[in-house]
This record gives sequence, structure tokens and C-alpha cells, in this order.
Amino acid sequence: MANETRTMEKREVPAPEGAEWTRERKVFMPRADIYETPENIVVVADMPGVDEKSIDITLDKNVLEIYGKVEPQVPKEFRLEYEEYEVGDYQRAFTLSDEIDRGNINAVVKNGVLTLTLPKAPQAKARKIAVKGE
Repeated sequence: MANETRTMEKREVPAPEGAEWTRERKVFMPRADIYETPENIVVVADMPGVDEKSIDITLDKNVLEIYGKVEPQVPKEFRLEYEEYEVGDYQRAFTLSDEIDRGNINAVVKNGVLTLTLPKAPQAKARKIAVKGE
């Protein structure tokens, strides 16, 4: 079967049961692509409006959580008449396996795109086994 690419519409993240958001804004789940190389797992998440000062990434036990704050930019002398794109914060969590080297995770954000590089732990990398003759 050929690899299939799935697309996802922008979805709002509901507040956890019994809790409320601390900011009165919508929170969206950023779209993300996940790639695997022999050395790393790479997560690329679209978070328009987020920069290195407005993003928070935490790793607690096996859960890697990203949260980005976005402030709407509306000029003072204008009034919004029509909106096609809702502005809000971003939140998403990923559960990591033991195959990830947690001490060397790298995060870079550029032009609203977050790239997380999750290096594989040495025991998880593929290796060639030498065969000897008798």
C-alpha cells in the first residue's frame, strides 16, 4: 500500500475537564509533520505568530508539550469587519518513547514554524552486525 498523506483542519483544543484556560482566548492544536531519519525524529509544527519569546516547551516524564502565545495585531485606527482566520494560542503534546535521547532535544522556531529535533538514543539506532565465518 502506498504511503498516504493526511491533512487536518485547524482544530480548537478543549480545556481539560474541570479546568479553565487562564487566558480568554481560543487555543488551537498546531498542525505538525513528523519525519524519521536514521539519527533523529523531526517534528515540524506550524504556529503562525509565535517566536522564540512566546513559546514554552516542557518535557515531563514521557510527555513533550509545546505551548505558544499569539497576540492579535490589529491597528488602532481600524475595526475588524470580516475574519477568515482566527487568532489564538497553540498547544500540543507528544508522548515520547524510550528511544529518544531526552538530554539532546533541540528546538528552533523561524517564521512561525517550530522544528523539534529529537535524537534517537544510541540503543535505538540501527546498526550493522558483523558476521564471522568459522
